[in-house]
Amino acid sequence: MQAFMVDVDGVVVDGRPSDGEGWDSSLEEDLGLASSDLHKALFEPYWDAIVTGKLCLEERLESVLADIAPKLSRHRLLSYWFENDARLNLGLLSDLARHRRRGVKVFLASNQEHLRANFLMKSLGLEHYCDGIFYSAALSCRKPSLDFYKKITELSGFLPEELLLIDDTKANVQAARESGWNAIHWTKSSDLETQISDLQVIGKDTQCPSTV
Repeated sequence: MQAFMVDVDGVVVDGRPSDGEGWDSSLEEDLGLASSDLHKALFEPYWDAIVTGKLCLEERLESVLADIAPKLSRHRLLSYWFENDARLNLGLLSDLARHRRRGVKVFLASNQEHLRANFLMKSLGLEHYCDGIFYSAALSCRKPSLDFYKKITELSGFLPEELLLIDDTKANVQAARESGWNAIHWTKSSDLETQISDLQVIGKDTQCPSTV
C-alpha cells in the first residue's frame, strides 16, 4: 500500500478536547441553542448540499440562526463548533507519522465543507501530519458515493489497490472495497499496526495458489 486515506471525525479527530464528548453536548448550556433545534433547522434539510459544496455554510447558517437564535452570530457558533470538535487522536497520528517516514503518503479523506476543512488543516495543524486533504465539498460528492473514491483515485495518481482507507463508518469501508481500495473499519479500540497486519494476512490468504 502506497497511500493511506484517513477519515477525520471519529478517527483522527474525536470530539471535544476536554472529554471527547460531541461538540454540541453543552451547546444549549453554553450558547442557549438546543442541539435538537440546530439539527432540525440546519443539518436535516441542508447538510448534504453544504458538505458537497452546493450551499455555503455561512450563508445558510446566518439564515437559520435568524429564525432559531437571533442573538447568536454565525461566527460565534462556528468558532464554538470547530473548537469543540478538535480532539486529536495523537496515538494514531504518531503511527501515521511513522509510516510517512517510511515513504507512505498520508492524506485525509473526509466528508467536510470548506470552512472546517481549512480549520482542520491550518488552525488545528493537521497539515503537519499529512500530505494533503481530499474532502467532499471540493469533490462535489461525499462518501459512500463511489464517485468520491473514483475522483480521489484519479487525483492521487495511485492505483486503487495501492490505497488504504481508514474510516469508522462501515458503509464507507464497503464502498472503498467495492472501488478496489484496501480498507480498515476503525473503532475506538483499533490499533493501526494490528489492523494493517490482519489486512495483509487476508490478502495473502485470498491470493490464487501457484499452479507451478
